[in-house]
Amino acid sequence: INARAESLSAKPAYRNAFRQRRCLIPAEGFYEWRTTEAGKQPYLNCRRDRAPFAMAGLWETWGGGQGAAIESCTLIVTDANPLIRQLHDRMPVILDPKDFERWLDPKTDAAAAASLLAPQPDGLLALRPVSTRVNSPKYDDPTCVQAVSP
Repeated sequence: INARAESLSAKPAYRNAFRQRRCLIPAEGFYEWRTTEAGKQPYLNCRRDRAPFAMAGLWETWGGGQGAAIESCTLIVTDANPLIRQLHDRMPVILDPKDFERWLDPKTDAAAAASLLAPQPDGLLALRPVSTRVNSPKYDDPTCVQAVSP
């Protein structure tokens, strides 16, 4: 589900999509977990102002069984910034809105597109501990994003 920013041009699974099928994946946050004595504590990583943002992605169409086409996408991840590094060594590439058009344009060459794949500077995101309910797909409700005491 994740493609490493530094190997997009080299990996056959991503090379063509990186050149021609870049996408934006809208989100209000993403989860990472911190291991504690009590178990794994999930954290919602979202913008401090709670505004939505867009992560860099790639999309592809694959041949499925019985001739069906399957459309899929992957998130692009890069080294974590200092805030996210508290939880994980990688983070999704969060693009600045001013770079959306350049990222999406298939005429943007690979080197120019790769220059956008950097960690988000500190200050934009906030970490919020949330309920372990996010660990189960049977829960998909507002309690999954409500802050809890870690």
